[in-house]
Amino acid sequence: MKAVIIMGSKSDMDYARKIKERIEGFGICVEMFVASAHKTPLRVLEILREYEGEDVVFVTIAGRSNALSGLVDANTTKPVIAAPPYSDMFIVDVFSSIRMPSGVSPMLVMDAENVALAVAKILAMKYEDLRTVVEEYQRRKREEVIG
Repeated sequence: MKAVIIMGSKSDMDYARKIKERIEGFGICVEMFVASAHKTPLRVLEILREYEGEDVVFVTIAGRSNALSGLVDANTTKPVIAAPPYSDMFIVDVFSSIRMPSGVSPMLVMDAENVALAVAKILAMKYEDLRTVVEEYQRRKREEVIG
């Protein structure tokens, strides 16, 4: 079980590291790659093929015109979470993550901690030990509210 983070460019590395750290906090292995849907689409497809037989969730990080999430989702049966980084043009950029053509459905999660939780919940459907970790995380979050 693992998460594979694909960044559209090296400028997404800081945000990717935050997401990686939080996913690893759930005990999930993370691998990271830089591959652009626009500039290196064949590399994106190679990465997807590497993980065909594994229990994996893909996390895509791309701003501006987020073709990366759509390209990944359209070429895998694995879950894909679009996690666009915040920028000055974020309000305009985010629409490219939610306006996908029919048959293409990456999930959109916009906070590093929530991306990690989404990855963990997806994988916890199969892995009982991870389900226990997610339940404990949720218990701690409830305690933060209640005091």
